[in-house]
Amino acid sequence: MRFSVWPTTRQSWDDFFDLAVHAEATGWDGIWVADHFMPAAPPLDVPTLECWAVLGALAASVPRVRIGSLVASNTYRHPAVLANMAATVDQLSGGRLVLGIGAGWQENEHRAYGITLPPVRERLARLEEACEVLRGLLDRPRTTFHGRFYELLDAPLDPKPLQQPLPLLVGGGGERVTLRIAARWADEWNTWGTPDVLARKGAVLDRHCHAAGRDPATIRRSAQAVVVPADPAVAPAPSAGWPATIGGSASELRELMAAYAAAGVDEFVVPDWNAGRGQARRDFFDWFAAEVAAGFRR
Repeated sequence: MRFSVWPTTRQSWDDFFDLAVHAEATGWDGIWVADHFMPAAPPLDVPTLECWAVLGALAASVPRVRIGSLVASNTYRHPAVLANMAATVDQLSGGRLVLGIGAGWQENEHRAYGITLPPVRERLARLEEACEVLRGLLDRPRTTFHGRFYELLDAPLDPKPLQQPLPLLVGGGGERVTLRIAARWADEWNTWGTPDVLARKGAVLDRHCHAAGRDPATIRRSAQAVVVPADPAVAPAPSAGWPATIGGSASELRELMAAYAAAGVDEFVVPDWNAGRGQARRDFFDWFAAEVAAGFRR
């Protein structure tokens, strides 16, 4: 398995960069960045770093590790603009970007910024078209596309990303539509969840792949959950409300990692949201790497 960190963007760049540099230096595989402009719930007056500016900075300043959006919101990232940004960041990073995209969901930021948040069915239809637009622009010399939501006419994208193809990650757990979109377009799929959730949804993804005539093994799978060690000295317990939380002793967490692997998960992502800052946070990630992840690393 790969193991990656997910620093919250609701912190200073100095604090974000501190964890990114530490993760790179201590052998973690990736750094993921959320794409939001404000918190989803109060308090709202919290500084929030912008995803693609952060990815550009990481590309130029943090070597080796994969970097990616988890995930870019299609509601405020036109796929043609997003493709150009992603290609440039991949160039800046020397070919280390994963382009993560999702349908969009956070109501309060759309309302605050006057950005339309369509009904769920339309958002998913837009996401599917966006994936086709992205693949065309990233992979072909010119792209013409006539869709319900997007229109491109002989559109170029130059320079192309260094990676060919640039990995496209689809984020989300909707079993009827989102996983069908992932089965058709994604190189990687990500969702929150415990091992049983990933096993169930992974089986649904497999069925969509078979229906689309695709080998399910060609899609990498990643998952994240907030990690709460049994020893509160390692990291404080989070408040309620995270989409998924796992906890226990080091041995219990190792059992959970084995269950994720058995569910087909190739990469486990650890948020820093409950890990504090500074040395305490570095100690938490060092503890997880040494006591939990070490036996599962490739």
